[in-house]
Amino acid sequence: MFNSRHPRLSKRGRIWGLCILLLYTNPLSCLANFSQAKELIYKIKEGLPRGTFIGAIGVDLNLDFSVDPPFIFSLAQKKVSEQYVNLNNTTGELYTSATEIDRETLCADNLEGQGCVLSLDVFVLPQQYFQLVKVKILIEDVNDNRPKFPTDEITMSVPENAPINARYAVEQSAVDPDLGPHGVQTYWLVNDFGMFTLDVEENEGGELTPFLIVTEALDRETQAEYITDIIAEDGGTPPLLGAATLKIVITDVNDNCPQFKESQINVTLHGNTTKGVHLARLHAFDPDLGANAQISYAYSERVPRDTRSLFHLDKITGVIKLAGKIDTGTATFYKLTVLATGPGCIPAVATVTVHIIKVVTGPPTVIPRYIAPEKDGVVTIKESEPAFSPIAFFTVKNIDKNQRVDCYLEGPGPFRLSPYQLFKNEYLLETTEPLDFERTQEYDLILVANSTRGIVIKTFLKVQVLDENDNAPVFQQSLVEISVEENNPPNTFLTQLQASDQDSESRGEVLYLLGGDAPGIFVVDRVTGILTVATSLDREEKETYRFIVRAVDQGTPRRESIATVVVTVQDRNDNSPRFINKDFTFFVPENFPGYGEIGVLSVTDADAGENGWVALSILNGSDIFMIDTGRGALRAKTSLDREQQGTYQLWIEAVDGGEPALSSVTMVTVLLLDVNDNPPIVLFPQSNQSYMLVLPNTVPGTSITEVYAVDKDTGMNAVIAYSIIKRKGGEPGSFAIDPETGNITLKRELSNRGLYSLLVKVSDHGQPEPLYSTVMVNFFVNETVSNESYIQSLLTREADIEVEERPWYIGHMAEGPERYEPFPCQPVLIALSVTCLGLFFLVVTLTSYICCRRFKKNRMKRSEVEIPLKIQNDSMQVVNRKLRQISNI
Repeated sequence: MFNSRHPRLSKRGRIWGLCILLLYTNPLSCLANFSQAKELIYKIKEGLPRGTFIGAIGVDLNLDFSVDPPFIFSLAQKKVSEQYVNLNNTTGELYTSATEIDRETLCADNLEGQGCVLSLDVFVLPQQYFQLVKVKILIEDVNDNRPKFPTDEITMSVPENAPINARYAVEQSAVDPDLGPHGVQTYWLVNDFGMFTLDVEENEGGELTPFLIVTEALDRETQAEYITDIIAEDGGTPPLLGAATLKIVITDVNDNCPQFKESQINVTLHGNTTKGVHLARLHAFDPDLGANAQISYAYSERVPRDTRSLFHLDKITGVIKLAGKIDTGTATFYKLTVLATGPGCIPAVATVTVHIIKVVTGPPTVIPRYIAPEKDGVVTIKESEPAFSPIAFFTVKNIDKNQRVDCYLEGPGPFRLSPYQLFKNEYLLETTEPLDFERTQEYDLILVANSTRGIVIKTFLKVQVLDENDNAPVFQQSLVEISVEENNPPNTFLTQLQASDQDSESRGEVLYLLGGDAPGIFVVDRVTGILTVATSLDREEKETYRFIVRAVDQGTPRRESIATVVVTVQDRNDNSPRFINKDFTFFVPENFPGYGEIGVLSVTDADAGENGWVALSILNGSDIFMIDTGRGALRAKTSLDREQQGTYQLWIEAVDGGEPALSSVTMVTVLLLDVNDNPPIVLFPQSNQSYMLVLPNTVPGTSITEVYAVDKDTGMNAVIAYSIIKRKGGEPGSFAIDPETGNITLKRELSNRGLYSLLVKVSDHGQPEPLYSTVMVNFFVNETVSNESYIQSLLTREADIEVEERPWYIGHMAEGPERYEPFPCQPVLIALSVTCLGLFFLVVTLTSYICCRRFKKNRMKRSEVEIPLKIQNDSMQVVNRKLRQISNI
């Protein structure tokens, strides 16, 4: 409906949409009908820094920035434009970008006289304000380029006959990319040598060309070239300069003719001179160059043809040689006229006069023929050649039939000259032993030929010995001993190895290498032989390093020698003494004798020498104990008593002998072991005179009292056992004592009143022999104590107490009432007596057949023994009777 009612509006909207779509692709095609393009021109200098203000487009277009929506400014070709300028999208201000504008680069194709313009298209948006603004930025030239020559060196050629004021263009003129006055304005020479000057000409195109002008006459033979600097200067302020080297080469002109150095030469020849002998050399000189200096030599037409044939002249070198045999009978001298001819020149003339000496009989001549290599009369031979190596043959010639020549050798050395057996007048020079370069490098020999006419001819010969690699390097010391302190800094210098090689050149150059057994911590400089250690050494880790070093020469084949290096690490006091244990504990029995060895403290110090010497001392308790300083044996000055003090703690210090000294401390605990040296002490009853009242009607099994004792010892030495060993009053077994607690218990009824006394033995379990004490336990059996003095009199009355000889444990183990037997040892004694008598009777029976008298005497002894036994038995019966009476009481 919208399109049908407003066809004109619909068509216009489609056009607007198409224009918006193609806005950035081809803006002019769509907007030409809606706005008119405007043009702005700005002018800046090239090379401005980034952010330099160029112009404000919005201000220059008189735009109202208060409108809404605000204006937007945009560059049509951003990639190209933003390379040189930045556009503020809201204000329309133009600034230079990060890339400096170089007029010579931007407008490289412009001809001189044309300006350099940077053209920009700027859109003013949004659509309702749209404008296309053509912005032209004129780039003004600045003097930022130096004149530059095409090459660093310019070469010009000027003939030596160039007239004064002759002009030669310098084709390689300088170029300056800048324009106008900033371009090249003039040229000048740094040094004109007083021979040249520069002039500048400008052509129709405005280009300047420098011209070299000759101001003085040139002579190539005096100076062949001139080298200076040519300077190009522009018109900037300050001016910039460009320079190049100007090389002026003076070319030759044939303005000189040959001249002989010597115009008269005299030569003397013997009549027997050998053909080919060099007579003379003529030398003419022409200062010109090249073809202008070419010289040819020739005989004058005045020289006869046969003379020309006898004396050959080389037309190029000017050398005259004898070309035939001289006839001494026809001529005594020759005059040779020689011409030196150059291009376009009158020949120079020289005269050579040859005087001939007539020889009746010539002297002998010695002709050498070398077997060994020879050059300029010097023979070379290797030192490795064996003895009797041939060096040269010598042939003696020109000997008359009536003349004899003897040859011999003069000069030191292992050489000999001997006649060669196969041919006459032939001599062989050879060695007599191997040569040694290290001993003698060269020999001067003289071969003397002595004729019978007294003519002596000497031929000099020098023999040089060629070195070979026949010597290995030799160390100054085959054993290198080095001492270095431990804890050294890295790369410590140890020593400089020195080995020498008698060979020459590279064969005598020595390189130093470590052997395969050398630890990696050692480094040797291959050239200087300086030996260093790369790390710090620790003597306690390793005290001695032993390895091989090699000295290798550079000959072919290589030779080498070895030396042994022993590095001893010297000790430093860097280790404290160390006890083998953190602390020590010694167990010693009490009453150990004074100055006896309680124990030994083992201490070590990893250092050596005085640094490892350790002295021990006691920091506390030195009034009781002492210690051997060196051995470490701990002793007590007196005998120790455990009951006074059972444990001692000592601090022992170990100090080494280093400087400064290092120390360590350990704790020693001395524990005293108990010895059974104290008998039990009875604390109750307090005295043998004390007593206890016991009622007659006390029931058996009642605990009456207790014996209490203590022992200062410990362990089994302090375990106490109680036993009743004697009694007075009462029947046997009336009382019993507990062996462990000492508790005394009534076992039988008390039928009698009065004083009962028990002797109690208190014994420990000590080893090897128990100790004991005794105490008297008194009981007064009655209802009351009516007469104290009577009881005391009974206690002090001396009376026998029957002894119970049984050990405490027998009574303890027996069950039921305690049983006492008087004299328990009596049956044992009787049994032993009977056994002895039986044995005695057996011996008597066996020996009765020997001696009857002795048998009778033995019968008498037997009767004597039986009588005491009988009496003893009767007395025992009486004692038993008395004991029963006491027990009844």
